[in-house]
Amino acid sequence: MSWRISTRFARRELRGGLQGFRIFIACLALGVAAIAGVGSVRSAIQLGLTEQGAVLLGGDAKAEFTYRFANEDELTWLNGISDSMSEVTDFRSMATVESNGTTERALTQVKSVDDAYPLVGNVITDPPLPISQALQGQGALMAPALANRLGLSPGDRFRLGTQEFTLSAILTREPDDAGDGFGLGPRTIVKTSALEGSGLLAPGSLFDTEYRLTLPAGTDLDALADRAKSEFERSGLKWRDARNGAPGVARFVDRLGSFLVLIGLSGLAVGGVGVSAAVRAYLARKTAVIATLRTLGATRAVIFQTYFIQIGVLSLVGIAIGLILGGLVPILLGPLIGAALPIPAVFTLHPGPLAEAALYGVLTALVFTLWPLARAEEVRAATLMRDALEGAKRLPAARYILATLLLLGMLVGTAMLFSGNAFLTIWTAGGILAALLILTFAAQLIRATARRSSRRVRGRPIWRWALAAIGGPGESAGAVVISLGLGLSVLAAVGQIDGNLRGAIARDLPDVAPSYFFVDIQRDQMPGYLERLESDPAVSRIDSAPMLRGIISKINGQDAVDVAGEHWVVRGDRGITYAAEPDERFTITQGEWWPKDYSGPPQISFAAEEGEELGLKLGDTLTLNILGRDITATITSFREVDFSTAGIGFVMTLNPSALQGAPHSFISTVYAEEQAEAQILRDLANTFPNITAIRVRDAIDRVSEMLAGISDAVRWGAGASLLTGFLVLIGAAAAGESARTYEAAVLKTLGASRGRILASFTLRSALLGASAGLVSLGAGILGGWAVLTFVMETEFVVIWGSAFGVIAGGIFATLLAGLGFAWRPLARRPAQVLRSRE
Repeated sequence: MSWRISTRFARRELRGGLQGFRIFIACLALGVAAIAGVGSVRSAIQLGLTEQGAVLLGGDAKAEFTYRFANEDELTWLNGISDSMSEVTDFRSMATVESNGTTERALTQVKSVDDAYPLVGNVITDPPLPISQALQGQGALMAPALANRLGLSPGDRFRLGTQEFTLSAILTREPDDAGDGFGLGPRTIVKTSALEGSGLLAPGSLFDTEYRLTLPAGTDLDALADRAKSEFERSGLKWRDARNGAPGVARFVDRLGSFLVLIGLSGLAVGGVGVSAAVRAYLARKTAVIATLRTLGATRAVIFQTYFIQIGVLSLVGIAIGLILGGLVPILLGPLIGAALPIPAVFTLHPGPLAEAALYGVLTALVFTLWPLARAEEVRAATLMRDALEGAKRLPAARYILATLLLLGMLVGTAMLFSGNAFLTIWTAGGILAALLILTFAAQLIRATARRSSRRVRGRPIWRWALAAIGGPGESAGAVVISLGLGLSVLAAVGQIDGNLRGAIARDLPDVAPSYFFVDIQRDQMPGYLERLESDPAVSRIDSAPMLRGIISKINGQDAVDVAGEHWVVRGDRGITYAAEPDERFTITQGEWWPKDYSGPPQISFAAEEGEELGLKLGDTLTLNILGRDITATITSFREVDFSTAGIGFVMTLNPSALQGAPHSFISTVYAEEQAEAQILRDLANTFPNITAIRVRDAIDRVSEMLAGISDAVRWGAGASLLTGFLVLIGAAAAGESARTYEAAVLKTLGASRGRILASFTLRSALLGASAGLVSLGAGILGGWAVLTFVMETEFVVIWGSAFGVIAGGIFATLLAGLGFAWRPLARRPAQVLRSRE
């Protein structure tokens, strides 16, 4: 019965329109739209990766080997299960161009292919050429960035290793590019047969070989994967099919999307503050109506249900608008987004992200409106005083507090479920809650400080008016500090994290970092290589080590992935070396090194930090698959390996006899004076053309470019939070317009000029903005420090440029909102205002 009456009352109240609720709806709509938009783009990319899995993979399935080609048995099996097969190798090399007596060199990621490539998709070139024609003889394709760097045009010649190639066309698109993962250099494509005699695919060189397959229709992919694992697990074969064509990209998109959704939840929390403020302001205006209904016999339940239905309907309107925007905007911008993405995306309506965003919106609306709604039922029938709602007790009934906590738990639990990262979600939720508590306490402290300070500025009326208004009984100061402060806190935290991540690479480098990494040095080349460098006075240090790669397949006889999960050491192949004596740069923390002439069962020295993360201990055994051969070694020592030196560091080092006879090359780092680097590269490249040089600074710049793209995406997410906070700020300014009108009328009556009143309004906004900026800066720095210290485990320093920007942004935002609603109060005549208040 009460719900029927409440519904009738609510329907009549809603006939009054949306006055006072535009900001309420906008806050919910913007927060929901941000989450729905990010989720829709993520789903579009995931659907694109699924639909184009075969194109990204290069076939229906793929078998991959490290540092070798498939043997006869493996090729027989692969040919037997497939309709067609293409062999592709991938490695790094130096592209060399000689022109007018000068030599230019640049690092390139080389893909060598056979006549069957590509099995799926098309290679696009400029000028357009069939790939068979482009790679005919010694033809090659090259990415635009590399061609420009070397000054090459179609028809020009360049060298890879000892082999000459002719650039046939510029490579504008390769269908399987995203599936190949991250590379340190731009792409070059040549025929594998054209590399004969180049020395680039010699035994021990660093290269991967992939066999792309097209499979008969109806092939059971699960059964085929199980068969590949059971029959060739010991050979080091890595199997993948088109259902997961680009796992690294998919994992990255999923994690970045989840993180951006959590950033969107921060924006929704900012909007929640505005929602709560709008409900409080609306109910304050309805105090007389509520008291009248109570006088006529309306129960507390009827009062609560009446306004709960109203707010619920308006919340659904805001959520619906957000879903429409979040669903349609990615579709409308799909062509632009798709053109900017290096991976396929299918932009359409994705119900999953919309449902997720709607659930977040409903839970947020309930969390932030239940408390003020509960206070409405405390209005008594005995009074129709203007401040009746303000006079109601601050805390609602225990059932509402419990319901709010349960809803908050549901919101966090939902975020944990959808993000798939409980740890990050808890950190985000804890950060938002901590920021809200800090800002709430700060708002009360600012008001108290303003009240005390207003008494000490006698003779300065502009300051006294501004401080008195901030410390007055209204809630405008609290709304400004909390709403704007939370948005600025998110932006400040993102700015600190972004700045620290950008600087971490350069900051974590040692004072003396290597100039170059040289790889693919053959054993018989090492004497000549060392002779050139050791005789150069500009070279201060040379570190070299034998280099192999292998996969940890078992730990103590159990599958490594089952034991270690997704730890990076067991995900893919890792660098392995051997040494008769321990490197003096690394400290043995546990166990003992093998004797110099040891020739017994294989032993291994493992990196201490990674070993602790994997739960390893002395005496544990690891089975390593190296070049298709299983080697089981016992851990006899742990050593401290510092990977931040940018020098050579291996997680695993074996005794020399364990790898006796295994083909391998050497890796080396060279520390030299900057002015000597170019000559060193020229001499080594001319003498040993198969050697690949990786300049440390270029590699760092490549990683920095990738981090810049990630940080830009995160900044857009934080910007949505700040925009929501600005909308809340506008709502607070609009709600306080009546009070400012009355204040201006009183001051004019007492003789104050418009200029002095405007100066007081301006000073008030600037003080509130600066206060909100300072508090949010502190909260943002604290949040950034916590994330970098405990989540990313890296050093934290305050990025002052970003910090001052946050404070300036707070002042500007409050000035813009405050002054925007100051002109009408100044224009009103005092007599009209004062008569209306009688």
